[in-house]
Amino acid sequence: MRPRDKTTGARRERLRWPLIWTLIVAAVLFWGMHAHLGRYITPQRGIGYGLGIAGGSMMVLLLLYSARKRFAWLRWMGSIPAWFEFHMVLGVLGPVLVLFHANFRLGATNSNVALFSMLLVAGSGIVGRYIYTRLHARLDGTEDSLEQLKAAGERLREQSASMEFLPGFLDAISGIEKRLIEAPRGRLARTLHLFTGAVRMARARHLVRRELRIALRRALLRESPAVARHASRVTAAARSYAYRRLDAGRRVTEYKAYARMFSWWHVLHIPLFFMLLIAGVAHVIAVNLY
Repeated sequence: MRPRDKTTGARRERLRWPLIWTLIVAAVLFWGMHAHLGRYITPQRGIGYGLGIAGGSMMVLLLLYSARKRFAWLRWMGSIPAWFEFHMVLGVLGPVLVLFHANFRLGATNSNVALFSMLLVAGSGIVGRYIYTRLHARLDGTEDSLEQLKAAGERLREQSASMEFLPGFLDAISGIEKRLIEAPRGRLARTLHLFTGAVRMARARHLVRRELRIALRRALLRESPAVARHASRVTAAARSYAYRRLDAGRRVTEYKAYARMFSWWHVLHIPLFFMLLIAGVAHVIAVNLY
């Protein structure tokens, strides 16, 4: 198996279980919304009360992941990657149990505040999970090294001397690369620029093929012996060089953009979580006192 095939297979394997997990949770939520469980589950007592305690406890346990990351003396609790996966599981199971505790219905004001705070934090967690997967290479938290990405791009540029027999091709590639990775001004425009990367990459590849045809015709008109003897091999090598160079530049740009987004998300998510804790404590006190 080629390295590219192994990489693709590993990526599919990593995506399989999150997809299965998502489908199971979606099916459970759909069933809970339409099963009319109110006659069996009530928030005030029995199973419903227990579901509320279990779901709330799971969300409190989410703090353990942050503690494990910040305090080296908690190393005995297990690895950070394992706690990250545990954090994700609790971040889904906790809200699901609370939704069943509430019978998927609104109640008193304090209950509604706690419920919507929880949904807001859960939604924020899903967004953060998406950004995290784009920023990191694997679920275990191993990051793509920005320096490695930059070094790959520099190595490709050093190979440009081998393309000099294609007149104008290198200049064209530099222009296409600049248009591909150069972010526009304005925060909204930069965000949209990030999410249109696939479209821009497809257009960049189309431009590469066009410029390569032009450069090849020019070389043939100049009766370049190297191009005349190995036209198909030259074309394949030049196209591969251009694609890899564009991909390296795009990855560096996206890495920086997702790193900024993740830092912004983190600033927002932590206060939301503590707001949820306060709302949850207030809800528990109100329920038990009144």
